[in-house]
Amino acid sequence: MFRSSLTRTSTLRTSIPKLFTKTITPQIRALSIIPNTMASIIPNSSIPKHEMVYFPKITTTLPESSTSFRKVLYTGLYSQVVIMTIPVGGDIGDEVHTVDQALTFTHGKGLAIINGKEQAVEAGDLMVVPAGTQHQFLNKGENPLILYTIYSPAEHAPTTEHVTKEKGDKEEDDGIDVAPEWARKSKKENEDAGLVKMSGKY
Repeated sequence: MFRSSLTRTSTLRTSIPKLFTKTITPQIRALSIIPNTMASIIPNSSIPKHEMVYFPKITTTLPESSTSFRKVLYTGLYSQVVIMTIPVGGDIGDEVHTVDQALTFTHGKGLAIINGKEQAVEAGDLMVVPAGTQHQFLNKGENPLILYTIYSPAEHAPTTEHVTKEKGDKEEDDGIDVAPEWARKSKKENEDAGLVKMSGKY
């Protein structure tokens, strides 16, 4: 990953509401968001099961604060869901990914800089960053800038949680925070291994 030497770093030390997990059926795992409460999500650490992973009202009821700068929520064979909280005055870092990235902003106001072009962003906006495109997101508001992002394929380790940007930068630089091999295989490899069947029977 490319990162500018001018990248600012920030820390975030606020409280996180609670989120609990409950099983509805053997095939459905629901992550229920309660207003003003959000507990830790336990993400899958290995190849996911063939079941629904449900995040009700995630675009409207994410908390206004979080203890983590970055937290992986789910990692699939071809995509990954991550929540990020950028503190006031903070940024994600000037970087380039080798994967596609789609970011949905749920709280706050910020500035996106994509390949040199600037665009104001706020809650309700969606931004797509194609693979290989330089990008930076800065918090320009008076509250945390909160978003969830979908990488395709995965960019981070399945159990990644970075309380601060500094921790995330170090783990990436040290080669600790990397996507698992099973999340970077081709469709043919997964089909040949029996991980994906058109019959839907496993």
